[in-house]
Amino acid sequence: MKRTAPLLAITAVLALALSACGASSTESSGSPAADENLLQHVKDSGVLTVGTEGTYRPFSFHEGDQLTGFDVEVIEAVGDQLGVKVEFQETQWDGIFAGLEAERFDVIANQVNVTPEREEKYLLSEPYNFSSGVIVTKSDNNDITSFDSLEGKTTAQSLTSSFHDDAKDAGAKIQAVEGWAQAVTLLKQGRVDATVNDKLTFLDSQTTNPDDGIKIAAESEEKSETVVALKKDQPELRDAINTALDELSADGTLTKISEKYFGEDITK
Repeated sequence: MKRTAPLLAITAVLALALSACGASSTESSGSPAADENLLQHVKDSGVLTVGTEGTYRPFSFHEGDQLTGFDVEVIEAVGDQLGVKVEFQETQWDGIFAGLEAERFDVIANQVNVTPEREEKYLLSEPYNFSSGVIVTKSDNNDITSFDSLEGKTTAQSLTSSFHDDAKDAGAKIQAVEGWAQAVTLLKQGRVDATVNDKLTFLDSQTTNPDDGIKIAAESEEKSETVVALKKDQPELRDAINTALDELSADGTLTKISEKYFGEDITK
């Protein structure tokens, strides 16, 4: 009975020690301390954690066991400029922004386009690639030279794509398709007059499977901008990424990566 109090004291001390160990383990798991900004944490840890899909060719995809792609190489080059290693957390697109907010990764590099909603909710880097909507026709088609030319023509479009709306607004008749490959097939068979799509999709297709039977007949004036996305409270890391992107643009690295995947410079 006389050992009860000492035993309780020892137990309490052990519990406190175990609790301290648990706290130390959690703190070293990858999250910055409360008084440490994310840029400093990235530099101290030597790791920039990046959310990306890993299933979105040619931007983020696998060749065998190797994750690669345009966005992957760009953010890895940014990591080199920052002097840190890049580690990827592959995440489905539907959950990628939730993952950022939950701090599962530091940034998103996965063809994040600038929208008013994203500008309001997140910090966005300066753009590192640009794209536009294009009208693709058979190479011998000289009737379609602008979006106005689509009036009364038939275009092959995915019904869930914004390009479907562009074609419809231009007065085109819509033939529903599942994607780019089916659209091109119908186009080459002469069953549709054109397809409206993202210029990067066309360039990627021509890089991987060159086809002189199709061409870009017209291009939209508006361009989408692709950025790295961060949480709103991390301006230091955003500024460091912007500096890295400027340096990579100036020394030709971004152009080199772009030409590898698209056959031309989409970064300016």
